[in-house]
Amino acid sequence: MRTHNMNKKFPDNFIPSTRREDAGCITDSELVAMAWDDETSFDNIKAQSGLAEKEIIKIMRNHMQPSSFRMWRKRVSGRASKHAAKLF
Repeated sequence: MRTHNMNKKFPDNFIPSTRREDAGCITDSELVAMAWDDETSFDNIKAQSGLAEKEIIKIMRNHMQPSSFRMWRKRVSGRASKHAAKLF
């Protein structure tokens, strides 16, 4: 078992980060990760974030390189796993 040394030495000018309270909001990075994941449908993302598919696409376009965005759009367009209504 690994033990953690609680007496770590930090530089004199080290400033610890302040704890960020989660306000229950999903960040753009989390939205991108969920949209990129093939197992997470747009309906699930909407249930968690309140954002429709068109809004998610805009976020993806703004946070990805153009070639990566095109590759993602090609992959998810018409994919049943990204559209829960098409699964049944």
